[in-house]
Amino acid sequence: MTTSAIGATLEPAVVTRRRPLRAAVRKPGFWVPASVLVVVLLIAVFPAFFAGFFGHGDPRACDLGRSGAPAADGHPFGFDLQGCDVYANVVYGTRSSVAVALLTTVLAGVVAVVVGTVAGMLGGWVDAVLARLTDVFLGFPFLLGAVVVLNSVGERSVLTVSLVLALFGWPTMARLVRSSVRSVRNAEFVLAARTMGLSTWRITTRYVLPSSISPLLVLATITVGGVIVSESSLTYLGIGLESPAISWGLQLSAATSQFLRAPHMLVAPAAFLAVTVLSVIALGDTLRAALDPRRR
Repeated sequence: MTTSAIGATLEPAVVTRRRPLRAAVRKPGFWVPASVLVVVLLIAVFPAFFAGFFGHGDPRACDLGRSGAPAADGHPFGFDLQGCDVYANVVYGTRSSVAVALLTTVLAGVVAVVVGTVAGMLGGWVDAVLARLTDVFLGFPFLLGAVVVLNSVGERSVLTVSLVLALFGWPTMARLVRSSVRSVRNAEFVLAARTMGLSTWRITTRYVLPSSISPLLVLATITVGGVIVSESSLTYLGIGLESPAISWGLQLSAATSQFLRAPHMLVAPAAFLAVTVLSVIALGDTLRAALDPRRR
């Protein structure tokens, strides 16, 4: 069988996957949360622009005389306990929260793809060893494991928190990748590629992974929302990011004791957090419904 014949065998499956995706993009369930997330990403990339556009723009310009004061001209969300602008802190906090979420998901996804693909393609004792390794990490509760490790490290920066969260986040993804690879590795187009004598590397990267990566993309999308919540929870408990970093979790932690006196300190970062996470989950559900034939 020629290479073109293999491509012809693979093409119907690719077209079948693209059609529901194209249909999903046209639905409000996709473009509404996607539009919200695009704005959130723009805020994370250009915080100075957004902070200066609606307010005075400096999250570290504080005035104790305005501690807990409500909204004022140039300060739409009021002031926090130190007299810093809540709006500017929420905007700049977007970068840290989004950076942790994306970096954690990418790191966990890379490990999951490598481990899951190797286990799914090779099988045998390699699969058994990697499966036991995955089970070991799955045995640790996600947040509990992160708490233990983060309490043992020194500086808790965006990179440190991301590495720790990725350490306990890859096993679920790896299992999904392994399952998808095992379901594809004996497909007709893969067997045809083997008959032609193509290398395992080329078969895996060109035919197996493109046909089995869709479930991982859906899970990764939902994972971004889960990581944002996890980072905020850990930071709220005093185990995640620490000053001088700016994040939604740090704002929530500082605002809790002042909620009755100055509720705006808690409402603003909580609203940004909730809208972002809900948008991520809604986008993930839309993609999952589009790619899962049982839900169409």
